[in-house]
Amino acid sequence: MNVSKREEEYLEAMYILHKNKGVIRVKDIARMMRVKPPSVVDALKKLSEKGLIEYEKYDRILLTNEGRRIAEDTYSKHLLLTQFFTDILGIPRETAERDACQFEHYVSGITVKRIREFAQFIQEECPYVLKQFLKEKLVEKEEPE
Repeated sequence: MNVSKREEEYLEAMYILHKNKGVIRVKDIARMMRVKPPSVVDALKKLSEKGLIEYEKYDRILLTNEGRRIAEDTYSKHLLLTQFFTDILGIPRETAERDACQFEHYVSGITVKRIREFAQFIQEECPYVLKQFLKEKLVEKEEPE
């Protein structure tokens, strides 16, 4: 199924809301995605037509199995990339979050797998080298540009 980047973002937002609040509401999606409620309703209709959510106006919103799978996959990539950017590359958390939000929609499964394997390898086999790298990056940040 062809799902757009924006649709993945909506599914991920719904997944996070359900995970954290137990309920998915239009106003919460709108707040989380920084859009107006009518935009959310339009997106929900499209996602419902694709069979990724169950949605009826003024009723509950639920992810279908396929919608949940896409959302979990996207969210998993987001977490991995954020952790990689912060823990391995020493990128500030806010920047790492923002970048992960973009990368997660375009990175392939093999790249995700290799990033995960590389992060595990460098943390387990080369912790001293990683600490040195990160220490140097912290020094770079402190120097005026």
